[in-house]
Amino acid sequence: MTLQDKLDAFKADFRAGKPPYNVPPAVIATMDRATRDLIASGAAERALQAGDFAPDFTLSAHDGTPVSSRDLLARGPLILSFYRGVWCPYCNMELQALQEALPAFRAAGANLVAISPQTRANSRKSVAANGLDFPILSDTHNTIAAAFGLRFTLPDYLVELYTMLKNDLPVFNGDPSWTLPMPARFVIGQDGMIRYAEVNPDYTRRPEPSDMLPAVRAAALSKA
Repeated sequence: MTLQDKLDAFKADFRAGKPPYNVPPAVIATMDRATRDLIASGAAERALQAGDFAPDFTLSAHDGTPVSSRDLLARGPLILSFYRGVWCPYCNMELQALQEALPAFRAAGANLVAISPQTRANSRKSVAANGLDFPILSDTHNTIAAAFGLRFTLPDYLVELYTMLKNDLPVFNGDPSWTLPMPARFVIGQDGMIRYAEVNPDYTRRPEPSDMLPAVRAAALSKA
């Protein structure tokens, strides 16, 4: 099964209310409304695209180690995955798919990191639960997500729903702002130029990890 096949299967079970989900239709309707509104806002079109230059960053990994984009790019192309958090099943399935593709990325000379607004403690849980051999970096307040054009503020009606469901983002993220990044992946060449960009305001839609390989290989052949 492809990653999207797995996501679609999960989505179908979730929407059908199959155990253990048992989600009321009103909850699904509110989530669908939020996705439609984010798509209609045009936020994804304002994010960084292929051909733009990526901002530099230094963030702490889940184990507290500082990780610099400049240091990673000195060794080869860089793959970034913006990850909403340990509470998001779609995001966790994507991390697992990226882990499966990690040997191919490394064989092409690339490094892979995920970036999340969640606390380092929650990132440690994500790494352990998903069996990851790549780091999750803590982007407090979604500062780097904003630099890539990905940060958005949840509408009040979605905050109300998340609160009712005890999906307390201020606690998960250690930040009261109720902001998230749109799910996104980037391949950055050693010159800092973005060679591949995929940003989707619909969090249930994710590209296959293998879709990035042509850009990774092209970036590896084109040194800064």
